[in-house]
Amino acid sequence: MTVAVAKKARKRRTLLTKAEIVELFSRLRELNPKPTTELEFKTPFELLVAVVLSAQATDVGVNKATRKLFPVANTPAAIAALGEETLKRYISTIGLFNTKAANVIALCNRLLAEHGGEVPRTRETLEALPGVGRKTANVVLNTAFGEATMAVDTHIFRVSNRTGLAPGKDVRVVEDNLMHVVPPEFLHDAHHWLILHGRYTCIARKPLCPACPIRDLCRYKDKTSDGE
Repeated sequence: MTVAVAKKARKRRTLLTKAEIVELFSRLRELNPKPTTELEFKTPFELLVAVVLSAQATDVGVNKATRKLFPVANTPAAIAALGEETLKRYISTIGLFNTKAANVIALCNRLLAEHGGEVPRTRETLEALPGVGRKTANVVLNTAFGEATMAVDTHIFRVSNRTGLAPGKDVRVVEDNLMHVVPPEFLHDAHHWLILHGRYTCIARKPLCPACPIRDLCRYKDKTSDGE
C-alpha cells in the first residue's frame, strides 16, 4: 500500500471531524455519565453466560431467564451439574435455546477443566470457549474487566454507518475504525453509548431523529422529521 493510498484509507475511517467526534461523545456522556450493559449480572461468569444467551435475543428476555437460573446455579460447576436438559427448561423462552444450552454446558466444562472455573481475561482464551465469539469476548473484557474494547452489534454497526462516525462494510471493519477514531477519554464507555443510542433513538426502521441529541452532527441523509 502506497503512502497516498494509506492516507486515503485513514480518511475513510470517519466522515466526522475530530471536534465533531468529541462533541458527539460529550453529549452522550452528559446524558448518561456511567453507561453499562442492560444485562443483569453480579460476576464475570454470570455476564459471560448472559451474553452468550443474548445472541439473537433481547436483554429483557435474557434477564427474565437468568433471574430464575442464577439463584439456582451461577457458577460453572453448578450449571454443569444441572445438565443440558434441565438448563433448557430455564432458558426455553430465549431464541435458539437448544443450541445455547449445549454451548453453555460445554463452556462450563471447559472453564472447569482448563481455567479452574474462572473466566479468562484474554480475548484469545475467551474466543476459544464454546459459544463465544469476538463480540461476546469484547463485552466481557470491557464490562467485567474494564478494558477499552468495542463490541460491535447490529446497533453499533447501524449507528456508526448512519452517522458517519466509523463507516464500514462489516462489523470488524467498523470495530477497527471505531478503535481508531474514538478519543481515548471516551473509549471505555463508547460501545455502551452507541448501543443505547441505536436501541432507543437511532432505531432500525424509523430513527427518532427529531429527538436525537446528535442530530446536527449526524451525516445520515434520510433523517426523519416530526411529521413522519
